[in-house]
Amino acid sequence: MTTTTGVPTATRSVGTAHTRREGVAKVTGEARYAGEVPHAELAHGWVVLSTVARGRVLAVEDGPVRRMPGVIEVLHHENAPRLQEGFAGTLGPDATALMLQHDRVPYAGWPVAVVVAETSEQAREAAEALVVRYETESHDVGFSAEHPDRYTPESTMVGPATSEKGDVESELAASAVVVDERYTTPEQHHNAMEPHAAMARWDNGRLEVVDSSQGTFVTASDLAKLFSLDPASVRVRAEHVGGAFGAKGQMRAHLVLAVMATTVIGRPVRIALTRRQVFSLIGHRSPTAQRVRLGADAEGRLRVLDHVSLSRTSRLDEFIEAGANFGRSMYDADAHRTVNSVVPLDVPTPTFMRAPGETPGSFALESAVDELAHKCGLDPIELRVRNEPVVGPVTGLPVEARGLLPCFEEGARRFGWAGRDPRPGVRREGRWLLGTGTAGAGFFVGAFPSQAAITAEPDGTFSVRIAASDVGTGARTALTQVAADALEVETDRVRVRIGDSDFGNAWLGGGSMGTRSWAWAVIVAARELREILVPGAEVPAEGITVRSDTTDQVASVAAREHHSHGAQFAEVAVDVGTGEVRVRRMLGIFSAGRIVNPLTARSQFVGGMIGGLSMALHEEAIRDRASGALANPDFAGYHFAAHADVPEIEADWVDVPDPNDPVGIKGIGEIGIVGAAAAIANAVWHATGVRHRALPIRPDRVLLAGRGAGESG
Repeated sequence: MTTTTGVPTATRSVGTAHTRREGVAKVTGEARYAGEVPHAELAHGWVVLSTVARGRVLAVEDGPVRRMPGVIEVLHHENAPRLQEGFAGTLGPDATALMLQHDRVPYAGWPVAVVVAETSEQAREAAEALVVRYETESHDVGFSAEHPDRYTPESTMVGPATSEKGDVESELAASAVVVDERYTTPEQHHNAMEPHAAMARWDNGRLEVVDSSQGTFVTASDLAKLFSLDPASVRVRAEHVGGAFGAKGQMRAHLVLAVMATTVIGRPVRIALTRRQVFSLIGHRSPTAQRVRLGADAEGRLRVLDHVSLSRTSRLDEFIEAGANFGRSMYDADAHRTVNSVVPLDVPTPTFMRAPGETPGSFALESAVDELAHKCGLDPIELRVRNEPVVGPVTGLPVEARGLLPCFEEGARRFGWAGRDPRPGVRREGRWLLGTGTAGAGFFVGAFPSQAAITAEPDGTFSVRIAASDVGTGARTALTQVAADALEVETDRVRVRIGDSDFGNAWLGGGSMGTRSWAWAVIVAARELREILVPGAEVPAEGITVRSDTTDQVASVAAREHHSHGAQFAEVAVDVGTGEVRVRRMLGIFSAGRIVNPLTARSQFVGGMIGGLSMALHEEAIRDRASGALANPDFAGYHFAAHADVPEIEADWVDVPDPNDPVGIKGIGEIGIVGAAAAIANAVWHATGVRHRALPIRPDRVLLAGRGAGESG
């Protein structure tokens, strides 16, 4: 059988397991990351960070440093290139990009200078020798729910800050069962395997950048705006990215300072951040203080869902970790209120971190739902069944391809949930108390317009070009599969090139919208190309190229309640003598649309679940109130799950394709972490009878609770 392309019909690729196209290059070292790309006459920059939490720079004593071996330039607020005042990038206003523009110091770790030298070692030595004198002012880094400066804005980047339906107080008063509790999560950091790095140079009037970036087109557009350049004169490349989790979605200090430096010295400049610098310069997940009030009738049907979440931002920019948004789509209730508030402090601006908002919000709400189930005498899954919405709980919009209950049904079967003794603290294995817990997950589904180009080559292959980003997720491979199916050829006839802003507008790899947005553009181009190819006709030497733009298609999608869902299950063992908590097994069942590549998708889900485990038991950045700086900005002090902490983890999915997407994709990057910490916390309660409402569940907190100090939180 042949097709319109004149070639045999290919076996369907989407939905089958494929190894990564770049896998061999990565394991052999052939793949080059931003910190490794060589260039002639390359100079090296080193960032100097403020040692005070608030104040102003009185003097940068750069004279002695300029005389040190190899030093080429020292940039600071008195001599650095000027940037666009009031800069607003693709994702909104960003005062953190305006470095070396003034003498103000807004937080500890703010860039106050950059030293450029012939070698990285010379730059570092000179930077550490640079004397910067400050005038200090009193600072405030103390985050608390009672902070007098807290306020509620009108909106957040992901919707209104407040939503309200019904009379919360009257419904609460009429409820037969009430939960009213407070939950906290600490400051957390991304810590991708590849630290941030960028190389910048000018080439015949064009700015060329190699960056560790989640979105080359977005970064190029923002650089052009920040430096007042013609957008066509800026090119950003990021062929390989070693992890991101949201930390590489915007311009960061290393990139802006590298562009400044190359502009001044006229040579290529690379700046690579150390791990400690990453803790200060690229953002983090804000701590949260949340209050959840649930009221239900005697049968467990929710009359009230009231969730208030407080996060922290800097005094430079408003960034809100919208934890309360999680509940807006999860469960129905007669009265429904969610509020996201924020308090500005003398700290770095937080940023997107895997499933921003949903991750801390799900810990609070899914813990509270578990508490309500216990009070109602209901199984936690049954309580969720009784509160499944028919339409959007707040919006009233139709619900599209909702898969929460199928996830719980399949997860309960595979985890062995049936017959679970609901009583806490009754299962024991030697010195270990055993418990099981579950939690729901949800993350919104969206898409952004993207452009793609596909060329039919004379040798019978097809070249796909799109400014997508593969941050370790397998996007390059997934797009190859999508293109092959749309072209009706085998995958070995498709070559996908990504990570280059010259390929046109494309959404960044984030928000679980990357592959969905890019695949849409690839399919539109592929279908058009198939229509114009003449079977058996010779393809000219330059090939036949078709370009697509999905702006109109994306805009035409009808308004719906549109989410991926999941059900998280965990079994834990708790040693009340030492306070040690061990997760013995985890299961996640997800409804995330059609799965393009089961091999890499499973890795995505499992990776997210490991992140949730790490959040539940380990991760906690400590900010010293006296200095305003982090007390543990390294891997020695900032703990996260290591191999020995990770048990048997199983991830799978139910097939609920998205009818609004040409492939049926919803997105999988975020959903794996959502609800995972709550499932573990609920399992710890089931094991011990003590509810931990403050993360992480450290051994000292377990011991304190076990000695009769009451419930943690």
